[in-house]
Amino acid sequence: MMRRCSPLLPFFAFASILMSGIAPVAEASSSDDAQIRALKAEMAEMMGQITHLKSQIAQNETRQKGPVSRRTARTTAQNGYKFPEKYADNDVDPNVKFGEQVPHKNILLNNGVGTPPSDRGMTTSWKDFKAATQQDENVHVGGMTIGFPKGRFTVASEDGAYGLSIGLAFHEDFGGFMGMSPRRGETKGDFSSFTENARRLRIPFTFRYKDWVANVTPDFGSGSADGSDGLYEANLNYTGLHNTILTVGYFQPRVTEEDSESSNDFEMMERPAITDIVRNIAAGDARFSVGGLHYEKRWWIAGYFTGQTFGNRAKDTNIGDSQTGGTFRVAGRPYVSKDIDVHLGLSAISAFKVNDGTNGRTYTFKEAPEVNLTTTALLNTGALRNIGSVWSAGPELGFRWKKLVLKGEYYHIGVTRNQQQGGQSLPSLSFEGYYGAANYTLFGKPRMYNEKEGAFSAPGVEHEFDPAHGYWGALELSGRYSVADFDDTANSVRGGRQTVWSGGVNWYPNRHFRVMLDFNHFIVTRNSQAYNILGRDGNSVAARVQAAF
Repeated sequence: MMRRCSPLLPFFAFASILMSGIAPVAEASSSDDAQIRALKAEMAEMMGQITHLKSQIAQNETRQKGPVSRRTARTTAQNGYKFPEKYADNDVDPNVKFGEQVPHKNILLNNGVGTPPSDRGMTTSWKDFKAATQQDENVHVGGMTIGFPKGRFTVASEDGAYGLSIGLAFHEDFGGFMGMSPRRGETKGDFSSFTENARRLRIPFTFRYKDWVANVTPDFGSGSADGSDGLYEANLNYTGLHNTILTVGYFQPRVTEEDSESSNDFEMMERPAITDIVRNIAAGDARFSVGGLHYEKRWWIAGYFTGQTFGNRAKDTNIGDSQTGGTFRVAGRPYVSKDIDVHLGLSAISAFKVNDGTNGRTYTFKEAPEVNLTTTALLNTGALRNIGSVWSAGPELGFRWKKLVLKGEYYHIGVTRNQQQGGQSLPSLSFEGYYGAANYTLFGKPRMYNEKEGAFSAPGVEHEFDPAHGYWGALELSGRYSVADFDDTANSVRGGRQTVWSGGVNWYPNRHFRVMLDFNHFIVTRNSQAYNILGRDGNSVAARVQAAF
C-alpha cells in the first residue's frame, strides 16, 4: 500500500515549498523562470499520477472498467495542466474522489439460490433487517436502499429504520379425481375429472419503523374454489426483544409442526387432515390473536390468546357472544449435528367457548381428502350442538439424517357439551388423528431445521436451473400416511374415518419457483352425508405451480 501511495509524497513536498516560498519566487529574476516552468511541468506529471492512482483504487473496489473521460482531460488542461497521454489508455474512473464513498454497483446480483421466501409478512428485528439489506443484493438511490433481502422486494432508508417490503405467494392448483362414481343411493359430490383452483394468491405488505412492524396480506385465492378471496393477516408486531416477536391483530398463530411451516415449504400440496382440523379450532388464517413467540438455537415457544377469524361475524349476523380461545406450542432439538436433527414438540389448542350464533353454540368438524380441488368434505360430523368447549393436544416428532427427513404428529380432540334445556347432560366427545411422513432430497441442499419457526424448511437450491452447465435446481420425493377418525359411535356421532396414502415430487428450478405433483388414494368410512352413506374411496392427481417472492 505504501508503494502505491508514493506518488503523493513529492506533491505534498512541493506544495509545502511553494506555500513557504511563494513571495521569493514571485520576485525571482528571469533566470528562474525556466525553473518555475519545470516545476509546473512536474506538477502536471504528478496530477496525472494522482488521477491514475485514484482510478486504480476505484477500479479495485468497484471492479468496473471504463475509458478515461475526455471531459476530465479537458478540465485538467483548462486548469493549466496537460493530462499525460501515457495514462489515457488505462482503465480508470476519474469521477471517484478521495474522501467520498465509492458508488455502489448499479446492478442486482443473481440470487436464485436458497430456500423459498415466506408466504407471510417479513417480521424480523431491526437488527436482522439491517443485516439482510446489507448482505443481500441492493442498489442505493437518493439515500434509499432498494433490493431483495431474503428474496423479497424491499425499499428502505439507508439506516434501515424505515422499510416497505412487498411479496408474493402464488399457488395455482389443477388436476382431478378418478374412481369416484357414486354407489347406489348416493350422490356423486363435487369430484370433477379435471378442475382448477387458485389456492393462494397472497400479496404480503410489510411496513417497518425500526423494531415496529405492520403486516397486511390480502389473499385473493383462499379456499377450495376460485373467488373465495379474503384476508390472510393484518397485524402489528414488536421485535425489539431478543429473538422475540410480540403480535396483536389478525394473524396465523403457530400450532402443530405442519402449521408452523410456510405453505411455500410444504412437502405435499396440503397439510394432513388432522393438523388442519386441529389448527382451525382456535387458530388458522386471519385469527384475531394477542401473544408472542421466542426462539433460541435449541428451543422454540409460543402462546396466543385468540378470538374470531376475520369475516366470521359477516357470515352469521346473529352472533351474540364471540369465540375466545388460546394456543400453546413448545419445541426443541435435543440432539443437533451436521447430519442429524432431532425434533420434539408439543402443541395444544382450545376454544374456551365457541360462537353463540343463529343455531346456538354449534361446531362442525369436516375436511376434504387432502386436496383442495373439491368443495365436498367426505369427513364430516355435521353440526354438533350445545358445545361448551373444544380442545386438542398432542406430540410432534421429527428426525433428519443428511437428506432424509421423517416426521409425525398425533392429536386427541375433546369436545365438552353444555346441558340441554331441562337439565339433561350431554356426553363429551372424543376424536383423534395422526400422520407419518418421509421426505428425501435427490439433489440440491436438503431440508434443514429452521430455528425461527421450530420446524423444517424447504430444500435449498445450490445452483439454479441451467441445463447448459449441468445445473437442475433441487428435487425431492415425499410420502405420507394420514388418518383422521371422527367416529364416536358410543355417543352416536359418526363423522367418518379418513385414511389417505400420498406420494409426491417437488422440483425447484430456483428459490422463487416450484412445481409440485401429488397422488392421493383415500378411503373414508360411511357417515350420514348424502354423498357418503355407504363409504367412499377414490384417487386424485393434482399439480401446483408456485411463485414465491
